[in-house]
Amino acid sequence: MVELKERSIQENLGCLILGIDDAGRGPVIGPMVLSGCLMDKEVEKDLKEHGVMDSKVLTRQLREGLDKQIKKKVISYCSKKATPAEIDTGMGQGLNLNQVEAMLASIIIDNLTKDLTASEKQNLKIVIDCPSNNINGWKNQLMDYIKDKKLNISCEHKADVDHVAVSAASIISKVRRDNEIKKLREKIGIDFGSGYPNDPKTKDFLKKHVNDFKKERIFRETWSTWQEAKQNFKTRQAKLPDY
Repeated sequence: MVELKERSIQENLGCLILGIDDAGRGPVIGPMVLSGCLMDKEVEKDLKEHGVMDSKVLTRQLREGLDKQIKKKVISYCSKKATPAEIDTGMGQGLNLNQVEAMLASIIIDNLTKDLTASEKQNLKIVIDCPSNNINGWKNQLMDYIKDKKLNISCEHKADVDHVAVSAASIISKVRRDNEIKKLREKIGIDFGSGYPNDPKTKDFLKKHVNDFKKERIFRETWSTWQEAKQNFKTRQAKLPDY
């Protein structure tokens, strides 16, 4: 999903900033979403004044309202998702979730910078909320996938708090992730909660349906949470009396 505005970046004064952040790294159900927002300093200031901040401290209603404003105001944005099946496939090929996220981030960066001139790229700073404790190691993984190695990229912890552009990206990611979960609930006709392992609704759903919905591929089957639920289900079945 890429949206480009019908206006020249040359009209913008000052530096450009591209913020990137994810939503849904930890759930056992549903996709992970990563988004990027490209803006100038003027838009960044405007979004801050309108209350754009880390999505985790906002209510659903506020996030959804800000999501619409962000998409109207920024120069461009891009949102990508990794489905449970894609995450499991990556894990099966020896990739961890950090590497999957690095691949998605590279796609977003390539998409949002491909039409920039050399001068515009020089005035661009890319800030990513780093998903790994090892910032330098993760940045090296990211750079392996990125086409333009000369881009100014900063990987930081708490970037979604410190940079409005990253906060904006976090809002877009969270709203899309919530919408994807809503679609899954409607598709299977059961409210399984948020999909996070510590959610009581998700726990109960996983306990009862760990072997179901194979066609829909809603579970991340490489997650220890799913594997433990699978094993517990087998143990319960083995203890049932054989009449």
